[in-house]
Amino acid sequence: MKGVRSTNPRSSSSERHCGMNSLHLCLRQRNRIMALIEIENLTKAYGLAPVLRKLNLTVERGEFIALLGHNGSGKSTLLRLLCALSKPTAGTIRVGGWELPKEAAAVRAQIGVVSHKPLLYENLTALENLRFFASLYGGRYDETIYMERLKRVGLSKRAHDLVRTFSRGMQQRLSLARATIHNPDILIMDEPYTGLDQDGNGLLDELLVQAHRDGRTILMATHDLDRAATLASRVVIIAKGTVGFDAPTTEMDGMQLAGHYRTITGAAVER
Repeated sequence: MKGVRSTNPRSSSSERHCGMNSLHLCLRQRNRIMALIEIENLTKAYGLAPVLRKLNLTVERGEFIALLGHNGSGKSTLLRLLCALSKPTAGTIRVGGWELPKEAAAVRAQIGVVSHKPLLYENLTALENLRFFASLYGGRYDETIYMERLKRVGLSKRAHDLVRTFSRGMQQRLSLARATIHNPDILIMDEPYTGLDQDGNGLLDELLVQAHRDGRTILMATHDLDRAATLASRVVIIAKGTVGFDAPTTEMDGMQLAGHYRTITGAAVER
């Protein structure tokens, strides 16, 4: 895949008593003095089977990290833990200074999620979906805000159409508008390109590049090494439940990354 590389130009006890209206301000104040995401000795097991093993990872504000690894390596499990959708077996996760799982509500306010499933209501219109998801975060915006978000993803002319009439690519674009309706600092992307055609891939590329330029921190699980090398500012390869490789993409193309991937995982690379 050829394209423009993405570039990017949170405690005092009183902060724990912030009201919802000032929550984002509090989070930003906290994050100025610490890494945005801190993961220490993270372990997750299902029964007797460990998926993540004492994994350590630090993410700074504004990074675009591509998470790589074969199926079952723990990429999606890691993202579910970061989204407070699952609890760790052991270890520590802090997002913006807030610790999971006990401060999950504060963490969820900072995160927008896009996965291989659109997570939309098909019998609602695009506009109605944005209204609904904004309400889940306590937001009630002027109609112009929703329309502006739809315009960003190229769907303003389909605002009043039911989502079930949308193509796969259109649903993924609407998913990105949904995920950012509450102005989160972090985007969690779990295989967002699944099922997209070439046009859909290109449009999603452009939207992610713009989201990164806007200052959002992005963690994206993907199997596309070329796309990872082109879009991300850093790649992390998960192998045997821990970080096997972690490096910036500044001087790394897809072929070089494929070499690292084969060495770390022992897996063949589809190109």
